[in-house]
Amino acid sequence: MDDSVARESNPTVLLADDQADVREALRLLLKSEGIASTGVDGPAGALDEARRRAFDVALVDLNYTRDTTSGAEGMELLERLRQLAPDLPVVVMTAWGNVPLAVEAMRRGAADFIEKPWDNARLLGVLRTQMALARSVRRQHRLEAENALLREEGDAEFIAESPAMQRVLALVARVAPSGANVLVLGENGTGKGVIAQRIHTLSARATQPFVKVNMGGIAETVFESEMFGHVRGAFTDAKSERIGRFELADGGTLFLDEVGNVPASQQPKLLRVLEDGEFERLGSSRTQRTDVRLISATNADLAADVAAGRFRRDLLYRLNTLEIVLPPLRERGDDIVPLARAALARSAQRYGRQGLRLAPSAERALQAYAWPGNVRELGHLMERAALLAEHDEVGAAALAFGRTESADEGFEQMTLEQAEGWLVRRALDRFDGNLLRAADALGITRQALYRRLEKHGLRDPLDADDGDA
Repeated sequence: MDDSVARESNPTVLLADDQADVREALRLLLKSEGIASTGVDGPAGALDEARRRAFDVALVDLNYTRDTTSGAEGMELLERLRQLAPDLPVVVMTAWGNVPLAVEAMRRGAADFIEKPWDNARLLGVLRTQMALARSVRRQHRLEAENALLREEGDAEFIAESPAMQRVLALVARVAPSGANVLVLGENGTGKGVIAQRIHTLSARATQPFVKVNMGGIAETVFESEMFGHVRGAFTDAKSERIGRFELADGGTLFLDEVGNVPASQQPKLLRVLEDGEFERLGSSRTQRTDVRLISATNADLAADVAAGRFRRDLLYRLNTLEIVLPPLRERGDDIVPLARAALARSAQRYGRQGLRLAPSAERALQAYAWPGNVRELGHLMERAALLAEHDEVGAAALAFGRTESADEGFEQMTLEQAEGWLVRRALDRFDGNLLRAADALGITRQALYRRLEKHGLRDPLDADDGDA
């Protein structure tokens, strides 16, 4: 798990003060609030700790033993911390505080200023505010990096040579600039997530966040927290505030995959934010506004669900202002071989088998197959081929059509890390991104699965794609 994920679940503060009793008082105060801290007695120690690990916020004194009145040592520490960790909020404090010194500290990059002796409530409020702001900045940076990567990958890997997909692309090109809500329909594994990303990339919101949520992976009990966020103390385990998906996507696009899985009890809350653009974080009475474009996807028959009373008709009207239906892979004959070549190249790179290529017999077999699992099945088949191929040229005999069991013999050629990554990906795909079911199948906890997602560079299943287009 990377530092940013760890810091959000376990907030930590860097304390720098030359008085041991001050450091201890601060440590105890923060501990009582569920906040960990690391204390040091001077600038050198603070810089060493900042190099060693990431913190949510730094609380540093402006005056140390060398100079107890001017604040020069603290100002120098502030500037060096800003250079070392630009995203780290630094709150400064001093017993000799005055307005000019506070202004100078803020000018040099301090996030806030506290005077000694401090007021506990104000100090905790300042730290919580700065930690929340820092989390928002980190999440925004991650979203921007992911969006840039997805745009690059989408331009390079989007394969649509068949007439069926050309018609879809023409519709996407007309729909994307409109800003209207879009419902993408199609069988499992047809590439609904890739189409959603393409709509976003071609829209006026392309430079804003693209936030993806697998609705099938959200338990009903945490729906409000995931979608709208919560405040500290909203429920037993709410030890810090959380930003929901609508707030994260503000100004950009929110993609709700498997939208047919939204629990009936939560559909009115989703409808409200779509109609009014308003919501409240769980545990808060303050109404917030959000501006998102909604793209939804499902393989379910929502009209039948409406008739059966499982899905609200007015919610469906909000979702399907425009509708795009993706063809199954069996109707995309001209795309099958190019998609297979691209998938084989990705798997070959992942498993250190560069140089693999499809033989003509394999390409003919691929085109003759019915593809009940669509593009997702093709990706799995190419992954198995990359694991099991005895030669650089992959023939028809190496293609295990219709197989669902693990390719046990392929594990002999894999490192332990490769095998773990392969098992995690297969579990997520088997259960359509449902995190709890995937973790149960792997025999690990949900948090342990989160750590493995980070380790292997996989996205949170709540943000999972629906396959390649």
